[in-house]
Amino acid sequence: MPATRTFQLRHVQLARAAFAAVAALMITFSANHSAFVGLAVFSGFALVTALIHMLAAWLVAPSGWRWPYVLLAAIAIVTGMASSIPAWRTTPMFFVVVIAWGALGGLVELIAGIRARRQARTGTAPAVIADGARDAILIGSLGLALAVGLLCVPTTYALNYSIAEAGSFTLTGITLAVGIFGAYAAIVAVFLGIAGLSPRARATGAGTDTAGRAPAENEGSA
Repeated sequence: MPATRTFQLRHVQLARAAFAAVAALMITFSANHSAFVGLAVFSGFALVTALIHMLAAWLVAPSGWRWPYVLLAAIAIVTGMASSIPAWRTTPMFFVVVIAWGALGGLVELIAGIRARRQARTGTAPAVIADGARDAILIGSLGLALAVGLLCVPTTYALNYSIAEAGSFTLTGITLAVGIFGAYAAIVAVFLGIAGLSPRARATGAGTDTAGRAPAENEGSA
């Protein structure tokens, strides 16, 4: 019987879900939704996610299917490093970095998911790739939705309002933008968490197991 890989697709999904949940919680329970705080949270989230993608490219993805993880890691490293510089944590920088990350990463993941689903239908995709096709399409679409949502928020937006017995407040564009990123992270955490905990199909029409390898002949006769 073929050996089971220690690090599998479900572990990639669960690790991504865990750090997305951490990012969502940090934003949710922070009273300060400034660009500085938003970029600080995003920087940690992006860099850790890049590490997960690199591990996935090395330990999970079969030959010929490592490019999405490598590209996603590169995009996350560049945007994560850019947002890690305190002097650059400004409102325009938050919009530029997070929109770029959402658009580029979302497009890569969406294309990889669509390609995997098409090959899964013909039985030519390794099982580990076919298994994650639907989730890649969903998460890629969410990344693009994040970029579009932030593009719809004016960077200079400001709405003054007051609450009885609480005082006057100002709702700014960066407050909305950081909140949108937090909502994105929460949704990703939920969907990837469900995906990581869902039962897996053992094989596909390509005749491969969940690690993308062909099953041994006469498995039960050893």
